[in-house]
Amino acid sequence: MAENDEKTAEKSVAGNDEKPADKQLAIQKVYVKDFSFESPQAPQVFSKTDWAPKTDLNLRSAHTGIGENNHEVVLTITVEAKEEDQTIFLVELHQAGIFLITGYAESEMKALVGSFCPNILFPYAREAIAAVISKGGFPEFLLQPINFDALYAQGIAQAAAKAAEGTDGNNGETPH
Repeated sequence: MAENDEKTAEKSVAGNDEKPADKQLAIQKVYVKDFSFESPQAPQVFSKTDWAPKTDLNLRSAHTGIGENNHEVVLTITVEAKEEDQTIFLVELHQAGIFLITGYAESEMKALVGSFCPNILFPYAREAIAAVISKGGFPEFLLQPINFDALYAQGIAQAAAKAAEGTDGNNGETPH
């Protein structure tokens, strides 16, 4: 009896001309788009034994459609370590990926490129940043996990607040 119900359901879906589009998300490519490391105080900084730099982290992501269903998402991470007013090191990474995304509603698409895709790119960026800082002669540096869902929701709330004020300077980027 269950077989008959399944066959009936299959026929009704197959006979429906307004089939919903199949949702698909696939990683096509992950790559470094731009990478910069600076240590303006080297080699003098290595002679200090009591330094305790303050580290600032800045995140943002942007997305661009390329082709019909492919989207480039770029996660930009900037890490700056300073002691007093002197920069110890500065790292900027543009970790990018090309994602095949089809069949999603506009709101779902925005969430995918604003939260899900940056979350996929983050481990690659994290490893690259840790490696370059270590190769720069500094102690191990580990970026803590980031809640991209919360950052995306915060960006949406900020954009809504700006829209309510009548100023929207987003330019296609998701602020983080």
